[in-house]
Amino acid sequence: MPVTLATCSLNQWALDFEGNRDRIIESIRLAKAQGAVMRTGPELEVTGYGCLDHFLEQDTYFHSWQIMGEILVHPDCQDILIDVGMPITYRNVRYNCRVVAYNKEILMIRPKMWLANDGNYREMRYFTPWPRRLQVKFILPELIQQLTGQVTTKMGIAKIEVANHFCVGFETCEELFTPQSPHLEMALDGVDIITNSSGSHHELRKLDTRLNLIIEATRKCGGVYLYANQRGCDGDRLYYDGSAMIVMNGQVLAQGSQFSLKDVEVITATVDLEQVKSYRSSPSFGMQCSLSTELETVEAEKLLTDLKAKQIDRLDTPTTQARPVHLHTPEEEIALGPACWLWDYLRRCRAAGYFVPLSGGIDSCATAVIVYSMCRLVVKEAAEGNKQVIENARRLAQKEEPWIPTDPKEFCGMIFHTCYMGTVNSSQETQERAKALAQDIGAYHTNMMIDLAVKAIIQVFVFVTNKTPKFRVHGGSDRENLALQNIQARLRMVFAYLFAQLLPWVRGIPGSLLVLGSANVDESLRGYLTKYDCSSADVNPIGGISKTDLRKFIGWAGTEFEMPILQTFIDATPTAELEPITETYVQSDEADMGMTYEELSVFGRLRKIQKFGPYSTFVHLCHEWKHLAPKVVAEKVKRFFYFYAINRHKMTVITPAYHAEQYSPDDNRFDLRPFLIRPFSWAFAQIDQVVEKRKTD
Repeated sequence: MPVTLATCSLNQWALDFEGNRDRIIESIRLAKAQGAVMRTGPELEVTGYGCLDHFLEQDTYFHSWQIMGEILVHPDCQDILIDVGMPITYRNVRYNCRVVAYNKEILMIRPKMWLANDGNYREMRYFTPWPRRLQVKFILPELIQQLTGQVTTKMGIAKIEVANHFCVGFETCEELFTPQSPHLEMALDGVDIITNSSGSHHELRKLDTRLNLIIEATRKCGGVYLYANQRGCDGDRLYYDGSAMIVMNGQVLAQGSQFSLKDVEVITATVDLEQVKSYRSSPSFGMQCSLSTELETVEAEKLLTDLKAKQIDRLDTPTTQARPVHLHTPEEEIALGPACWLWDYLRRCRAAGYFVPLSGGIDSCATAVIVYSMCRLVVKEAAEGNKQVIENARRLAQKEEPWIPTDPKEFCGMIFHTCYMGTVNSSQETQERAKALAQDIGAYHTNMMIDLAVKAIIQVFVFVTNKTPKFRVHGGSDRENLALQNIQARLRMVFAYLFAQLLPWVRGIPGSLLVLGSANVDESLRGYLTKYDCSSADVNPIGGISKTDLRKFIGWAGTEFEMPILQTFIDATPTAELEPITETYVQSDEADMGMTYEELSVFGRLRKIQKFGPYSTFVHLCHEWKHLAPKVVAEKVKRFFYFYAINRHKMTVITPAYHAEQYSPDDNRFDLRPFLIRPFSWAFAQIDQVVEKRKTD
């Protein structure tokens, strides 16, 4: 029997009950318009996935039922099987659930069995896993009883059966990633259509892992797999990257976009379920079916009656054909993911735009180019008639109908502000690069030297202490040298917030700007930044991206965005420009750190992803870095872990950053390590013993 099925990506926002409701209803309306008999949506779509500790509040559950009630009785939500995600309490215990309904009747509530509880996820803090075989009678809230007349429904792990037409089973996000995924049992029990409702975030190079699992789920067992995912910034560091998908028998039939400014995206596919039966006809599959345990069954009698009345003919209904999977390159992911995240953040906080201190280095350059990429996406969506984007763009640009943004540079000049803050230690080259980049992307650019402010602060110190600090190149100590650098860095943060608040006033624009940080993940990991310097900002689009990937992104953007100026940023030596330049000395970031950015990325992955301490890291790198003597490897390892330990406190106040890497050092969210750490003296001693032993062997 041919059936048309729908799944979607929705840009839901934590606790935006009205907006979330409207996007859910719109997705159901679009699914029906495309002839779908069933629609599934993202995980916890009623509340938004990222509510965090708001899931501990009883109000969240009360309001969720209120919204669910409005969805159940809405005219656009009839005559289609709907699968909606929301949190539910049963006997005072909180569960992450799917609510499956048809024509105002809740057929069943399917709670999540396996919860995501690592990395960015803390579901065990908010929810309890559902006991695998428990089936209960759930008494619906009084407000639902009054709306629909239904008093109870089933809650537990079950399948929806529509006689011999088709059978539907349900997975939720993490359950796909577990060794014994529920879809295996469901396939052996004759379930034709399996849904997965997800709240999966973007990381560089991650999507192919997710897609392979989805494809493999049906390649081995057959069947149709509907994958739904949240999209957008849910009010925190994550960007949920959509990519809704429909797969049948190991082949992709439909794939939604990974990055988009569309709040609602629905994809559909028409499938012939006879093909599922044929795919599962092998003897070994049949033998395993005979040994499997049957799931509880819920009959969808009203849906069956309606389907029989339609009598869909296989010959008259063309089915959706397989298509190739689309994956973005990492450079495209950097251009699109943080740009979409910045747009969501800007439109939802209702600021006047963004401000970034543009230093002439590659990090602030990458931040600025990502903002320009955001402006390109806005223009593209406006050209396609995206009403939500056009409305937000008009508000930001202070324009009235019928104006729409048509030029990324023009729009960038309306909402993006940059400033070069130089000192006597800055070079003419960085100043010119910053100015040229601002011109190329259309940013409103200002330029100033902050030496007077630096001198004023030093003079106050001299007046109080009668001591004059000097740079190292002028005979000063390391402490004096560092303090003089930090004055410049911290003053840039102060000026950044001053300009962010007053530049809109200067231009006659209401509101203030959000300050963007531009410290990359490697520098944060090493602590190679000044606490409360211009890395301290409102949000940071590159804080989870490595220097290596940023350089590749800038190289890609130079060609893709037709901006030759970007090559000069790649060719320049990374430098903070906080120390005086002499004939024999020019400050270099990598020289200061005692390691390259590529080496920092290696340390980051070994520390976080492989969970290696100093000793294991040393042993591993002795094999990997065979071009270096063990003594040199030991020095690099000890240097990294020493500075990681003494600078860990900086992560407690680091700017909230777009999460893009598995080795993010984001404190108290992704990297749960203390910020006062003894610098690994015991481990370092063990490393030294190995090095000494190698000398004598």
